[in-house]
Amino acid sequence: MNFKITPPPHRRHIELDMPLSKSISNRALLINALTPGAGKPATLAQCDDTDAMISALKSDSSDINIGAAGTAMRFLTAYFACLENRTVRIDGSERMRHRQIKPLVDALRSLGADIEYLGEEGYPPLKINGKTLSGGEVELAADISSQYISALMMIAPVMSDGLRIRMNGRPTSMPYIIMTMMMMMRSGISVFLSDNTITIEHGRYSNNPVYHEGDWSAASYWYELTAAGAVASVTAGNLVRSSFQGDSAVAEIFNNLGVDTSFDLSGNGLVMTERNHDTAFYECDLSGQPDLAQTVAVTCCICNKPFKLTGLGTLPHKETDRLAALHKELLKLGYETTVTDNNSISWHGKTVSPDHSPRIATYDDHRMAMSFAPAAMRFPGIVIEDAEVVSKSYPDFWNDLRKAGFKIEESA
Repeated sequence: MNFKITPPPHRRHIELDMPLSKSISNRALLINALTPGAGKPATLAQCDDTDAMISALKSDSSDINIGAAGTAMRFLTAYFACLENRTVRIDGSERMRHRQIKPLVDALRSLGADIEYLGEEGYPPLKINGKTLSGGEVELAADISSQYISALMMIAPVMSDGLRIRMNGRPTSMPYIIMTMMMMMRSGISVFLSDNTITIEHGRYSNNPVYHEGDWSAASYWYELTAAGAVASVTAGNLVRSSFQGDSAVAEIFNNLGVDTSFDLSGNGLVMTERNHDTAFYECDLSGQPDLAQTVAVTCCICNKPFKLTGLGTLPHKETDRLAALHKELLKLGYETTVTDNNSISWHGKTVSPDHSPRIATYDDHRMAMSFAPAAMRFPGIVIEDAEVVSKSYPDFWNDLRKAGFKIEESA
């Protein structure tokens, strides 16, 4: 389904609740599955990624397919590896079969896991013969996906000797590792982080606490809409001021892009308002928040603000090669960006003639759809292809956009 997006005739104030965080929900689900006697967590995100986790965890089948849910693939690979007397074959979408999982499989094998590749070496699908793992010590490059490390962390307490994870180099997406650590500690597990080494003792998860927190990455699109002048202001509920989501940094990032943030007295929501901003060139290291890269890049372009974003080495391995996709789709809008070393993207103000009727390919990537939708403010009638992909993390995005006055029509 393709959507043609037309901007609102006038700006308005909008109030809405952010969807719950799928990152928190997926961790809660795995911790819950490892907690003896625990029931299903009470509050969970309603999206494709979380649905994939729920379906896999409750399935008795030996064949598990998680579709395009990358987090589920990493977390469940670790989970089934330590599930004694359970054999599963785990697979996903065609894109998932090209997303590397070798660093995690190597780490699990070094701890005694029985895992084999059923297709291309280093990639799903996998056959996993679950067994008790004794644990010990494992070493990984720090610049790999934080999901590998989080997956190992969460199964560590069920290993008889616990686990020590040594990260070589500067970790990427460190806030996600901290998120995992905090959730484990709230669930009764001792976790220690020192000098790039995570130490987790053998232990028993206690009853999983209730997590009810909105997704800060979802809020990023409303910061973008505010910066682009699409709305007068936004009241966004479910967002916690003291969040351990790394993407909560979006408030500070957009403070430098002309959006003020004020929290309500309850600390469970905020208001975004636009103000003038005069930063001539915007530069930001997003190594801790790589999922914000598309939002920030498109915002800077449609607000005519040259920029350079760094710390993006994980983006080529996401739902799509996000750096290549950003470069290609921004060029359709006339913005000639530069991708350097598969780690950064920049725009120095160079433009070319935009497509007459731009059509944005989304590459099965929810963030491509949502980050480019606000570009309708500069390109009325822009078409977002395969718009239903937003169901991966924010199923109500298009309905919420309609609340802001946008006209959304199906297009050929």
